[in-house]
Amino acid sequence: MKQYIMEPGSAYPIGTTVKNSGVNFAIFSANAEKIELCIFDQQGQQELQRFILPQCQHNIWHGFLNGAKAGLVYGYRVYGPYSPESGHRFNHHKLLLDPYAKALKGTFKWSDRHFAYNVTDPRQDLSFDVRDNADVMVKAIVVDPKAPLVPRNPIAWQNTVIYEGHVKGLTALNPKVPEKLRGSFLGISHPAMLAHYRAIGITTIELLPVQQFISEQFLIDKQLENYWGYNSLAFFVPHKNYLNQQQVHDFQRMTDELHQAGFEILIDVVYNHTCEGDWLGPTLSFRGIDNASYYRLNPASPRYYINDTGCGNTLNISHPRVLQMVMDSLRYWVQVMGVDGFRFDLATILGREAHGFDSQSGFLDAVLQDPILNSVKIIAEPWDIGPGGYQLGGFPPPWSEWNDRYRDTIRRYWRGDKGILPEFARRIHGSSDIFEGNGRQPFASINFVCSHDGNTLYDLVSYQDRHNKANGENNQDGHADNFSHNYGVEGDTDNQDITRLRLRQIKNMLATLMLSQGVPMLLAGDEMGRSQQGNNNAYCQDNMINWLNWDERTLYAKELKPFVASLSQLRKSCSMLAHDRFIHHNDDRAKVTISWLHPSGIAMNKEHWHAQHAATLGYLLQQKSSSDALLCLFHAGNAPITFQLPALDNNGSWQIMIDTTINTVQDAVRFMPTQQSIIMAPFSTMVLLNKDQQ
Repeated sequence: MKQYIMEPGSAYPIGTTVKNSGVNFAIFSANAEKIELCIFDQQGQQELQRFILPQCQHNIWHGFLNGAKAGLVYGYRVYGPYSPESGHRFNHHKLLLDPYAKALKGTFKWSDRHFAYNVTDPRQDLSFDVRDNADVMVKAIVVDPKAPLVPRNPIAWQNTVIYEGHVKGLTALNPKVPEKLRGSFLGISHPAMLAHYRAIGITTIELLPVQQFISEQFLIDKQLENYWGYNSLAFFVPHKNYLNQQQVHDFQRMTDELHQAGFEILIDVVYNHTCEGDWLGPTLSFRGIDNASYYRLNPASPRYYINDTGCGNTLNISHPRVLQMVMDSLRYWVQVMGVDGFRFDLATILGREAHGFDSQSGFLDAVLQDPILNSVKIIAEPWDIGPGGYQLGGFPPPWSEWNDRYRDTIRRYWRGDKGILPEFARRIHGSSDIFEGNGRQPFASINFVCSHDGNTLYDLVSYQDRHNKANGENNQDGHADNFSHNYGVEGDTDNQDITRLRLRQIKNMLATLMLSQGVPMLLAGDEMGRSQQGNNNAYCQDNMINWLNWDERTLYAKELKPFVASLSQLRKSCSMLAHDRFIHHNDDRAKVTISWLHPSGIAMNKEHWHAQHAATLGYLLQQKSSSDALLCLFHAGNAPITFQLPALDNNGSWQIMIDTTINTVQDAVRFMPTQQSIIMAPFSTMVLLNKDQQ
């Protein structure tokens, strides 16, 4: 057995640092009495040696293990008081994962021995368990990662089109991706996937959580899994199930290949809670290292946790060392792993201080001033379930936000809801009423109609109700109202009239998304008519419900994929659709003018806007420099309507670029109309371009 010598080390940096003669270990705990470093064999099965970390400086326990190298397998045992009533839950019988671990050995297995208390004792967590859990606990591996080879090449926000997908779901069924790469990071950057991204015109892939997570025990007991991944165990570790062989290098290779092909990569991160759950949860890492520091506890009864997440606990990001860990993790994923930005799950929590949400909170200020993080894309999911948790529009520059008001308004408009035309206009204008007040630009709004959380586009026009029985919660989970419509039949149908209408409605919502000011986000698979069989909360379905069906012979795939491509191309070629500032009618500084048109061809007036049954709107953009004009027409009525085309001064003629009523494959740009009006079919969208001929 190799002989190691423990010596005094350095408190910084926290985590493990490989040096010529050994490895420095540093771990934070403000309330521990002693910390032991446990060394395991290369298989992670047998504990070989224990070393007491010899020094503690500023609550950082540290030591230098002379003779150690990268590849060493280790864990920690932390000694201190076990007093849940006081917020302390130390139990040295439990092997704990380093919060700064960067690679893992072994597979996590649920066991009663992961709990610091005896789960059969009627005193619950006030009891104490002395059994060891090392044989069923994952361990950390010392790594010495290098930065990616291909530098990031940021894409301007106004040119960004986001594609939200799941690492496994994107490629699990793709026959063009080699079987050994399906469901892995390397599958995401395989040439077949790169070709697909190019074909539909997206620029930026946003992946659901890729940091190491585990499935909750209640799901395992029901033979289900946490598929989405919002249950983090290790904030620096790429999820083991998505790796092939090379741990950190697999993820780096994916980002290198995406960057080389001209794409960006964003990752969904979960710094609001951990997988350790509530007061009766397991002790795997943070809870056993320093429960009172890592988590927000109930001040009146520290045995219990503040639960603004709905997941049992809330990470205490107000603590400077916890904030440091999150910031270190974010910088690691940018500098070492190569990502181009982040989408923050339940981001309101990250802006919470003792008095509630604060747009100048410690975390938000830390991101703003950080020289690494202030140069990448940062997106908030601007809500949580705590008091004052809904904060859409409340984040400071340079944050962008998932805009759920956009989602709901577009769904309701195309469903045929009445009286929402003014709201519809505000959303396609970029939601300036929400974001412009604090000096933000249209790209503050991440526009989407569907995301991983809810229905797909196909299901949105095919199911009136949720169908979540497979989740094992008696169909009570998931949103009850999705602003959906099945058009006469619940689920799949052979009725050709219904099929055509559903296809047109999908096209209408896709067109609206790509014609709106702001940043469009497309849910992966919506470009091929993917269905989740009506399940609007498929977080635990690691199966065909979530995996993309790559059969491009279906009607929906044949129609929608080229349709999305045409929309992306139009958006790319027409900068007016992605303006870098909000467009207002009388803005002398703007390079583009905007007009809202009534079907009669005149400007919308107050009476038009508030007509209860109004369902038709024209949206005219004109370049001041060239007089080029783009006219977007939306009609959500159930009867045809004549729209009078506006007269322009540029001597140009109107050319139809997009029409959701026609066959995408057979018909592209059709003709140059000379008439002064155009008839719109029920539930349709048209885009007309008028080029300056002067």
